[in-house]
Amino acid sequence: MKHYLQFNDLSADEYAYLFERAALIKKKFKAYEKHHSLADRTLAMIFEKASTRTRVSFEAGMYQLGGSVVHLTTGDSQLGRAEPIDDSAKVISRMVDLVMIRTFEQTKIERFASHSRVPVINGLTNEFHPCQILADIFTFIEHRGSIRGKTVAWVGDGNNMANTWLQAAQLLDFKVHVSTPRGYEVDEKLALGPSGASAGSYQFFSDPRQACQGADLVTTDVWTSMGYEAENEARKTAFADWCVDASMMAQAQPDALFMHCLPAHRGEEVQADVIDGAQSVVWDEAENRMHVQKALMEYLLLGRQTTP
Repeated sequence: MKHYLQFNDLSADEYAYLFERAALIKKKFKAYEKHHSLADRTLAMIFEKASTRTRVSFEAGMYQLGGSVVHLTTGDSQLGRAEPIDDSAKVISRMVDLVMIRTFEQTKIERFASHSRVPVINGLTNEFHPCQILADIFTFIEHRGSIRGKTVAWVGDGNNMANTWLQAAQLLDFKVHVSTPRGYEVDEKLALGPSGASAGSYQFFSDPRQACQGADLVTTDVWTSMGYEAENEARKTAFADWCVDASMMAQAQPDALFMHCLPAHRGEEVQADVIDGAQSVVWDEAENRMHVQKALMEYLLLGRQTTP
């Protein structure tokens, strides 16, 4: 049994399979062909953090695979009434086939997984967001081919997305240029462990325009992630020079893509003419959450499939 708690939980070979499988599943979806590989299977979705894209993509995706969904929040379950995580995991995992959790500390989802009898998927934690990067890389492959050897520019907060990009770069052999304000840097040891990044996979730039030079993909996120709202005003001041605008995109490759995991605040972390411009693929990126997660759920429950 496999869990998917951070990007490093799968190998490069497994990702190659998932991207290929996601493409097949998406093609069938677009052709209105049924793909019920998880018929009679049940996904439990547990939300301690609010969600739009995570809920819709997992819920719609599981139904499209022929399965069913149980939706839980801390407000309508014992999870919000001080029941130990260990006990919740033991009970819930006896009643469903798969669990997706969107929560705060990574330690919570790790603890749940350690007591679960079924695969657990990280729908987002403070530290990592593997399903989003899975979708982002799949979207890049759709538009530009293999990401191997390419350069991704991360502009903004050294948050869960940035941590996960570092893991992906090391595993899938591409480069990440990171630019954050002072005090908001990526925690390299958290993302990659004590050994740090392998040579050439990660480079920090204090100037976001330098980070974007020659990039094949420029990507960002909101300045204030969920759970850090008390820092909002301080972050607006600190991040003032980290708004992705046309001048930053001009530093990248002429055919560079722009991505954002959404929701976006136009005029803060990105200008409207970038996110709504010709280089932006944010809507494909958002839809692809559903398709890659369908491939992921199928793989965690059934392993590699050799038939459509």
